[in-house]
Amino acid sequence: MSEQAGDVAVLQCTGRIVRDSLHTLYDAVISLPPMRLIMLDLSEVEMLDCGGLGALVFLHCWTRNSGIQLKLVNPSNFAREMFVRTGLTCVLHISSVDEAVDVLCKSELLTSNDAWDMNG
Repeated sequence: MSEQAGDVAVLQCTGRIVRDSLHTLYDAVISLPPMRLIMLDLSEVEMLDCGGLGALVFLHCWTRNSGIQLKLVNPSNFAREMFVRTGLTCVLHISSVDEAVDVLCKSELLTSNDAWDMNG
């Protein structure tokens, strides 16, 4: 499931992010229209293997090279533990739900102000 607010997209990841399911994640991110920020909601991720971790690092690099910010939002306890154990908390941008809501609210405010400026 994905939602967009202005130039911010939120993708809900559920179940398993593992080597066998990587194309689904890649396609979901890469097929988005140009965005300023992509947030992957990991709150429903039950399993994350080395292939899944590699995919998240790949997407981090791809988005950075494309001028897009990638944030991993509200990781499940299992996902957070995997990030800590592998040291990826120093590489990947991991945010809380509150930070994600704040970003979305600011994005919607900017979009509303831009529309007002164009009409006003």
